[in-house]
Parts: sequence; structure tokens; C-alpha cells
Amino acid sequence: MLSAESAAAVRATLPAVAASLDAITARFYDTMLGDRPELLDGLFNRGNQADGGQRRALAASIAGFATALLERPDERPDAILGRIAHKHAAVGVTDDQYVIVHKYLFAAIAEELGSALTPGAAAAWDEVYWLMAGALIAREALLYAEAGAHGGRTWRRWEVVRRTPEAPDVVSFTLRPGDDGPLPPARPGQYVSVRVRMPDGVHQLRQYSLSGALGGRLRRITVKAERGGPDGAPPAGEVSTLLHDTVREGDGLTLSAPFGDVRLEDGDAPVVLASAGIGCTPVAAMLHHLAETGSRRRVLLLHADRSPRAHALREETAGLVDGLPSAERVFWYEEGAQDLDGTGGGGAARVLPGLMDPGRVDVPADADVYMCGPLPFMRTLRESLLGRGVPPRNIHYEVFGPDMWLPQG
Repeated sequence: MLSAESAAAVRATLPAVAASLDAITARFYDTMLGDRPELLDGLFNRGNQADGGQRRALAASIAGFATALLERPDERPDAILGRIAHKHAAVGVTDDQYVIVHKYLFAAIAEELGSALTPGAAAAWDEVYWLMAGALIAREALLYAEAGAHGGRTWRRWEVVRRTPEAPDVVSFTLRPGDDGPLPPARPGQYVSVRVRMPDGVHQLRQYSLSGALGGRLRRITVKAERGGPDGAPPAGEVSTLLHDTVREGDGLTLSAPFGDVRLEDGDAPVVLASAGIGCTPVAAMLHHLAETGSRRRVLLLHADRSPRAHALREETAGLVDGLPSAERVFWYEEGAQDLDGTGGGGAARVLPGLMDPGRVDVPADADVYMCGPLPFMRTLRESLLGRGVPPRNIHYEVFGPDMWLPQG
């Protein structure tokens, strides 16, 4: 994929570029958004800009793509590309925006590296960028076509038909489309973007997993209000807080088509659904699908939370598991586990104190694992599963926000 001459130049300069990527991406975003502030209106997440999450994710994707080209020159790094393409499609990225990014990114590289960036090295990194951009443009075009959202025109107005409190600071919104047109398919595990106008007039997007009602013309998202830091000041949690505080039944919301490369695949292999906190939302959609299709697969639901009261969708997901013929569930709570039946017991339902410990359950080595939750939780769980013989290819994960993990293997 990468020419031999460019590969040599990238290999020689990768250490310098990698060491400067944080500074490069910081300069890139500061300059681009300073010149083009309209990009913050409905495209870039200013919360991720404020905490550096988007900058670190971009740096990781560039370094990961370049490294993959060098280490596996005959393969395209599909795992990296697939995840990014779905994230881009969910916010409506268009082909022309890659040209804008190229302009500001390469200006930042030149300014940060100075004389260390020779013309040959610049040409080589330019080749890396357009290989990555071209592959993403092709993938995103296919995703838009599948969703009937050509050219990034993915937005649609929906009406809130039901608002349901699920746990402290967690609310579900059941939605129906505002028109009679055909709906793009929604697969269990996928998410939608919600586009809202903030009090200062700027539009912001956030992604929320579909937590149920995937069939027919109803869909549901379940939103946890992230109240921010000690002073509760934006941009931390500004969209989720706005949804909680202002959206009621009968109101309208603008949603994208569903996207996301982590989705429950049909088959006969055992399924492990593992989550922590609000990571239960894509898992709930997967359980609904298994129940609605009459699945007879072995299903193991694992969830960790602060307490039973904080566990959103607890009774719903427990009921879904209990209705499946070959399913069991184990819940861990940091506090309050003793208040529920089944503490430390066996059988189809178990409630255990403390943090999730997969060593307490029998995880089939041939299971397909889907997990969602905070990054430290998923790192620890993945390491444990690998140690118990679950192949890396069988472990799928969803990250809320920029993906800065990108585990390989």
C-alpha cells in the first residue's frame, strides 16, 4: 500500500512524529477551529476539545495507522479504519472536510518538526494521510448508502413519545420518526448521534446507544446526565444535562441514522455481555434482540455498578435474561449487594459484592464477548478474558467518546 520510498521515510521519522503528535494535534485543532469556528457548530464535540480527548484520539489513530502500514504492508488496518468510519458517519463527515483537515494538519506538522521534516518525509506522510483518508471516504460512502444518507445527510427529526426515569440521573427517551419515510436499519449495539442547539446558539452532537425498541418505528436511547466538575460548568456533560433538564414528552429531537461497528452478530456460539455503569445500554439492545428472535444461545450477562439503585435498566435486563432458555446473570455492586436476594449464591441469578471478578464465573473459551463501560474496566476485563483463553478476535468493545484504546491482537 505504501510505496517503498515513503515507507523508509516514515519509518525513519515515525519516532519524531510520534513524540510530537500531542503538540501537533493541539496546534492543528487550535489553528483550524480558530480559522474555521463554524466547524464547532454541529461537528466537533467541544467537550472532547476541552479535555483533550479528541486530540489524543487523533494522535493515536495517525500513529496506529502509520505503524500498521509499516508492520503489515500487505494488509489494510481495517480494525482502526472501521471504528473511525462509523464515528465519522455518525456526525456527518463529508469528503471535502478531509481537504480542510489536511491543510491544517500538515501545517501543524511542519511548524512543530521544523527542519526535521525534509521534503521527502513530508511527501511520505502526505501519502500516509491520503491512504487513510481515501480508505475512510470509501467506507463512509458505503455506510451512508446503507443508511440512505448520501453525502452525510443523515439527520432526521424524531418525537419523544415517552420519558422514563431509569436510575438517579438516568432517563430513557422513546422516540418515533416525525415522518412516514423508510427508516435505516438499526442493529443491536449501534448508536445514534443526537444534535441539539445549546443556549449559546452552537449546535452540539453526542452519541447514545440504542437501548431498545429496535423493531417497528420506535427507538429508545438511555442517557446519563454527566453533571460536570465541581462547579458543573460546561462543556462537561452539557448535552446530557440539557436533555435531562429540558426534553419532555412531545418534544422533538434531531437524530442521525444508527452507526457503530460493535453489534451483536447472529450465530450459535455462547455470548457474554459485560458492562459497567451506563455501559448497560448497548447490552440492553442486544438482550432485546436475543429475546425477540427466540435465541437458544448460551448467554452470560455480567454487570458491575455502584449499587442496585444506580443500576439503570436492572429489572428490564434481568427479566430478559430470565426469559431466555440458556442464560444466566451475575451482578456486582460496590455497595448494597446484601440487600438483594441471591448474594453469593449460584443458579441463574447471582448478586456479588465488590468489583466485577470474571474469575467467579464460567466463561466459555469459545464465547463472543461484547463489553461496554469505562476504559479501565474494559482493559482489566479484556486481560482477564485473554488469560482464560478467549481469542482476541472474539472480544468486542464499545467506547463512549473518542476511542483512545485501540487494542491490537
